[in-house]
Amino acid sequence: MQSPLFIGSEIYRTSSYGPFHPLRVPRVSTVMDLVRAMGWLAPGQYRTAPRAKPAALMSFHTPEYVTALEQAERDQAVSDAVRARHALGTSNNPIFPEMWRRPVTSAGAVMLAGELLRNGGIVYTPAGGTHHGFPDRAGGFCYLNDPVLAIQSLRRNGARRIAYVDIDAHHCDGVDHAFHADPDTLLISTHEDGRWPRTGHLDETGAGNVFNLPLPRGAHDDDMALVRDTVILPALAAFRPDAVVLQCGADAVEEDPQSRLSLSNNAHWVILQAIMPLAPRLMVLGGGGYNPWSVGRLWSGNWAILNGHPIPDELPGAAQNVLSALRWDGQRRVKVPPAHWITTLRDVPRPGPVHAQTRTGAAHLAARLIAWH
Repeated sequence: MQSPLFIGSEIYRTSSYGPFHPLRVPRVSTVMDLVRAMGWLAPGQYRTAPRAKPAALMSFHTPEYVTALEQAERDQAVSDAVRARHALGTSNNPIFPEMWRRPVTSAGAVMLAGELLRNGGIVYTPAGGTHHGFPDRAGGFCYLNDPVLAIQSLRRNGARRIAYVDIDAHHCDGVDHAFHADPDTLLISTHEDGRWPRTGHLDETGAGNVFNLPLPRGAHDDDMALVRDTVILPALAAFRPDAVVLQCGADAVEEDPQSRLSLSNNAHWVILQAIMPLAPRLMVLGGGGYNPWSVGRLWSGNWAILNGHPIPDELPGAAQNVLSALRWDGQRRVKVPPAHWITTLRDVPRPGPVHAQTRTGAAHLAARLIAWH
C-alpha cells in the first residue's frame, strides 16, 4: 500500500486571522516543521494544496456566498448587508488579507485528498476541519466547510458509505446540517456539553445515523476511552464504511483556552490508531486548537501514528527548536511554556473516574446501536 500522504501549504505560515484572534497562532506550519525535523516526511509524501475553484465550492456553498467571500478579500471590507447575511467581517470571522485564499486552499486540499484516496490509502490534511461553515454564511472561525467538501469529494471518487468522526471540543453543526438526513453518511461527534454552538444533543438522530455524545466539563482520557470502545468503534464496525473522515480538533485537550475538557493528546492518538483498521480510505483533518504547543504536538503525533513511527520520549534538538520558537502573543495564560511542551510530543495521560454524564450518554448510544444494526 502507498505511504500516507501529507497535504500542506505555506499560506498557513504567512497568514493570520489578526493579532487578537484565537487563530493568530501558528498551527499547520508548526506541524510541517516538526514532522520534517523528526525525519518523518519521506520524499514523495508531501503534496502542496491547490486552491479550490469557486465553482467547486458551490457543491455546498451558495454562489452568493462564494462571491461575497471572494469580494471581501479584494475589498478588505464588507457592507452591513453582507455582514448581516453572510457573517463576514465579524469578530469570529474577520476581514484579513488572505480570507479567501486561505480557506480555498484548505478546501482544495480535501478535494485533492478525495481524489488521492480513490483506490484506498491515507491522506492527512491538518489545515482541514472547518466544520462550522454553512452554505450561505461563515461561523465559528470557519469561512468554508471543508469536511463537507471532503465527504463530497470521496463520494465522487467511489466511496458510497462514509463515516465522519469528529472529536473536536465543539459540535460539527455545519457538517450535521449537510448530512443530517443522509443514510449513507454516519456522523459521530464528541464535544463539550453546553459549549458553542450548543448543538449536537444526545437525542438527535437525523436519519438514524447521527450519534452525538456531549461530554461534561473536565472529561478526561478514561471518559473518551469509554466513548471510543462503546460508541465510536462499534458504530464504525456496524456501518462498514467505504471511507472515514476523522476531524481531530486539538481544542479538547486540557491546555486549550477554548474549552474546559481535560483530555491528553493520548486520547486522540488511541482513537486514531483504533480507527485505522476500520477505514479502507482514511482522511484525517485538523480542526480547533488554540494553544500552539498542544496543537503542534498533537497533530505531529497524528502523522507519526499514521506512518507507524514511534513517538520518542524526548525530541531531538531540531524538533525542540521548532517548539522553542513558538510564541503566544497576547495570551496571558502562558508566559513561559512548561518544559515538556518543548521536549516531548506525548502528554502525561489524564485518567480518572468516568463522569456519570459520560457513562449515561455512552449507554444510551450503545443501546441505540444495538437496535440500529
